[in-house]
Amino acid sequence: MSAASMSGPMPTVFLGHGSPMNAIEDNAWRRSWQDLGRRLPRPKAILCISSHWETQGIYVGGAEKPDTIHDFHGFPRALFDVRYPAPGSPELAHRIAELIPQPRVHIDTHRGLDHGAWGVLKPMYPEADIPVVQMSLSILQPGAWHYDIAKQLAPLRDEGVLVVGSGNIVHNLRLWKQAMADPYDWAQRFDEDIADRIAEGHHDGMLGYETLGPDALLSIPTPEHYLPLLYVLALQREGEPVEFFNEHVSSSISMRSVLVGAD
Repeated sequence: MSAASMSGPMPTVFLGHGSPMNAIEDNAWRRSWQDLGRRLPRPKAILCISSHWETQGIYVGGAEKPDTIHDFHGFPRALFDVRYPAPGSPELAHRIAELIPQPRVHIDTHRGLDHGAWGVLKPMYPEADIPVVQMSLSILQPGAWHYDIAKQLAPLRDEGVLVVGSGNIVHNLRLWKQAMADPYDWAQRFDEDIADRIAEGHHDGMLGYETLGPDALLSIPTPEHYLPLLYVLALQREGEPVEFFNEHVSSSISMRSVLVGAD
């Protein structure tokens, strides 16, 4: 399938990324990301909000040639050998700083691309010829703050920028069991609860995730994998469709992904 032409705002997407190995293994997740790259209009640039860049304050990557960061351990050599030499875009970094006047956006001219970004973008755009900028998560701020920050990025969709959130709706590595045939009941329930809220457009109820009960507290023991979802939902415009894919919960990790605004 060839990429579609853009006749309106660029869609935006949240990707449940799971294990770093999904970047190189031939599995359903990687194939879905490949299909997505072929389906979406070709972006002029990509802004990725990854769960793996946590800061105090807001930072954006302003390197012209960002390095490939291998921010993990215990995986095969083949994963450490991966390079994703996409160019950066200092122009986009400065545009983001312009759109968010307060608090100040810091531009990091040395930051590379972590696996939350390149792990999904390499299957989507294997030629690495689209500029990529990452934006950090100011981790001490509540969900509503992130949602409001994300709303200020809305003009980027009309400028041909693909905004990608990369994380997991349910992400509890402490309770992860690879051999589990079925997911934990609480993980399945929370994944479905969040899907229902997204489908119904009830974003407000998702912002204070820590108030959503014991299933939420088990599913989101720390917020960094959940917050990128809020950046994508904040950019949804009135009447825009939402599409789910990779609707699967394995043990204590949900791979559910959310595409907003696609034809």
